[in-house]
Amino acid sequence: MGAERVALVTGSSRGIGRGIALALADAGMRIIINYNRNEEAARQVLQEVRQRGSDGVVIKADLGAGADREHLVTESLNSFGRLDVLVNNASIAPKVRQDILEASEESFDELIATNLKGPYFLTQRVAQEMIRRSAGEHPKIINIGSMSAYTVSVNLGDYCVSKAGLTMMTKLFAVRLAEYGIGVFEVRPGIIATDMTANVRESFDPLFAQGLTPIARWGRPEDVGKAVAILACGELPYSTGEIINVDGGLHIQRL
Repeated sequence: MGAERVALVTGSSRGIGRGIALALADAGMRIIINYNRNEEAARQVLQEVRQRGSDGVVIKADLGAGADREHLVTESLNSFGRLDVLVNNASIAPKVRQDILEASEESFDELIATNLKGPYFLTQRVAQEMIRRSAGEHPKIINIGSMSAYTVSVNLGDYCVSKAGLTMMTKLFAVRLAEYGIGVFEVRPGIIATDMTANVRESFDPLFAQGLTPIARWGRPEDVGKAVAILACGELPYSTGEIINVDGGLHIQRL
């Protein structure tokens, strides 16, 4: 794919988002690096993108806010004039893990706004631009889900519901956008070593040794990035609405 292609990766200042941004830069794409809180980290990712021979911009936006989503799209188009790939990666976990019998409505609203409402309406907006501006580049929309879409954690109910909703959102947009040649996918990470999972590392390390996953190690952000790059570069031209598990085989039921 040509170096002129442009990918917008939400929440790409750290963790999985950073891994995706760098993988797409390696694939020759220009990267729009979105962040909400940590500008310094986002600038560091931009530097790494440029070290890979690509280019990019940094844009601040809270995806739960409609005005910020519009700003993100407008500034992206002002920077490069096109959007070929959207990766809905930005996601938050609850501030406090609480049993679903005790969890707050405030936490639920916050997670749904960022993890589901934001991607839903950002996809709507970007898809409209892709339809208007498509020049045969086979645009792609890739949602970063989670094993929490199907793995029950009763103290992370709001997070699980938001990720399960993202799975249905993927199918909805896959059907609606197929006539325009826009492929829509979900990449579903398992247990990935990031700052978000750093506080549970000690509890998971022995589980990997005991066979939690067939591939007995932590996932890495670059593992997710490579899967996204395969989809973004059009390597699955006769597929849409698919879920690509990047979880070491965790999703496989075993006896």
